[in-house]
Amino acid sequence: MTRYTARPLLPSALKELRDLDDAGRPLSAFTDEEGGAPLRCCLRRSAPGERIALVSYAPLRRWAAETGADPGAYDEQGPVFIHADDCPGPQADTLPFTNAHRTVRRYSADGRILGGRLVTDPDDYVPAFTEAFTDPEVALVHVRAVEYGCFLYEVRRP
Repeated sequence: MTRYTARPLLPSALKELRDLDDAGRPLSAFTDEEGGAPLRCCLRRSAPGERIALVSYAPLRRWAAETGADPGAYDEQGPVFIHADDCPGPQADTLPFTNAHRTVRRYSADGRILGGRLVTDPDDYVPAFTEAFTDPEVALVHVRAVEYGCFLYEVRRP
């Protein structure tokens, strides 16, 4: 158990994304024959045969709508995998997707990037979050894939 919580996509966001994604596209579900897709709804990898979708998601836009921030040009959107149908959410209180190099990107309360840190070892996530939140200007961090920059999950100030 950690004091930092990986936040999955909220059920309200998932409901909207299953209708139209953040780029305005309708859901296009498919059966994941191989498995292994990083699901942002339950923060685990898909199993072979699960029905999933790849949707466009704007994490800062949705956070800004909740907080009143204005991320300006940092309001990016990108691809994320979700279950095509309702899902129970995360089943474990662990940090997911720590088995590869990731970037822990820091954001201010107004949605501006304040820097980041490359994390290459699973044991370095908690220290990276602690380092980020030592800065009083950091409101939240995104954990992102290094290869494509894809959003994996958000961690907010404890």
